[in-house]
Amino acid sequence: MKKYLLIIILLASSAGIRASVGAEFEKNFCDSTLRIDYTFLGNATTQSIAVDKLNMMPRWYGKRNRLGELPVEGNGQITVRKHGLSTIIYRNSFSTLFQEWQSYDEAKDNVKSFENVFLVPMPRDTVDITVDLRNNRHEIIGTLTHTVCPEDILIRRIGFGKTTPFVTLQSADDTIKCIHIAYVAEGYKAEEMSVFLEDAKIATEALFKHEPFKTMRNRFNIVAVESSSVDSGTSEPSKGLWRNTVLGSHFDTFYSNRYLTTLNLKSLHDVLAGIPYEHIMVLVNTEEYGGGGILNSYNLSMTHHPLYRQVVVHEFGHSFAGLADEYAYETEQIPMYPHDIEPWEKNITTLVDFHNKWEGLIALGTHVPTPMPKTQNSKAKGKHNIKDSTSEKIKVGVYEGAGYSLKGVYRPYPDCRMRSNEHKDFCPACQKALSDLIKFYTE
Repeated sequence: MKKYLLIIILLASSAGIRASVGAEFEKNFCDSTLRIDYTFLGNATTQSIAVDKLNMMPRWYGKRNRLGELPVEGNGQITVRKHGLSTIIYRNSFSTLFQEWQSYDEAKDNVKSFENVFLVPMPRDTVDITVDLRNNRHEIIGTLTHTVCPEDILIRRIGFGKTTPFVTLQSADDTIKCIHIAYVAEGYKAEEMSVFLEDAKIATEALFKHEPFKTMRNRFNIVAVESSSVDSGTSEPSKGLWRNTVLGSHFDTFYSNRYLTTLNLKSLHDVLAGIPYEHIMVLVNTEEYGGGGILNSYNLSMTHHPLYRQVVVHEFGHSFAGLADEYAYETEQIPMYPHDIEPWEKNITTLVDFHNKWEGLIALGTHVPTPMPKTQNSKAKGKHNIKDSTSEKIKVGVYEGAGYSLKGVYRPYPDCRMRSNEHKDFCPACQKALSDLIKFYTE
């Protein structure tokens, strides 16, 4: 009898905790979204943040539990506090193209502005919102705090009427405690929407062939947004081709010919207003190879190249979980990760503070750093271009060469979906990071 009484007490306690967590959201927020449009401005050494517009959209599709926790540190953070107090009621992390651009030589002699859009739950009362940017040493280098009053008459209401047409490709078992993904059509004419929907289905099946997405598929809600363009395809500046598309995407971002992005984030979120979304996957109607992914912002992928499936999954690893690239260049060393600082990404390390990474997956007796298997035949020749041929048993370890550096930065496995297009799976450490993040959002 005592045993059953204890079980009842524990169940009641657990239910009380869940109710308390839900009540915390209801206490501070409405079931709608505050979309904040920012402008980031600066160069390699200076940066400014300015509020552009405030927008309100129906429903909130982000997390409702663990509101003040960050599962991934990111290169920047947005924090919502009660007005005039230090009490954090919501927080999220992000990375931006602006911060990446600051690391390029172009930023040494030029000043540029970038659009950025962040979503937070609509507060019931006046709040203070802080946006901060961090460098690769995790130091805050730019910050802005501004006050938002929910009764502000200049908060624009969007998405409450007619929305961009969309199709639900997959419904989650629980549409409140799930991860909302929206595919957005880029460079598809109105008459090409059947092609877009087929491309979105291909991306979905590609993603859910990979663990842990395969096992946790019922936690994802997926829609395909039929945003039509005047022209087919995307712009290719290096070829002098500029096309009229709904998001103005283009190759040659930062003069890298296969870096495919859009700088028009306000247009992207305008297309999505009123549609269930949090994580965004832009599908670009082109046969040219390319893509890009930015944590808690968006990812883009070409759709009609033979490597489409591999690239769209790889880029989602960036935008959803902040996973780092695990490849390195032989001819070019990009000093993105200082060797005396531990990266925040879950799948690379400099061994400065390895204990919070994949240490628990490494078998006893494994050398750290770990030598490559003798029969491994991997040679980095550039992004997504590594071949793996081995019959030797592969184990989780600490393998040198990752984060664009051949030396001083380490990865968990000889090969991985975050390292090459040839490897069919995420490595065990990436799978753990992804699984932990999915549970964070949905449990």
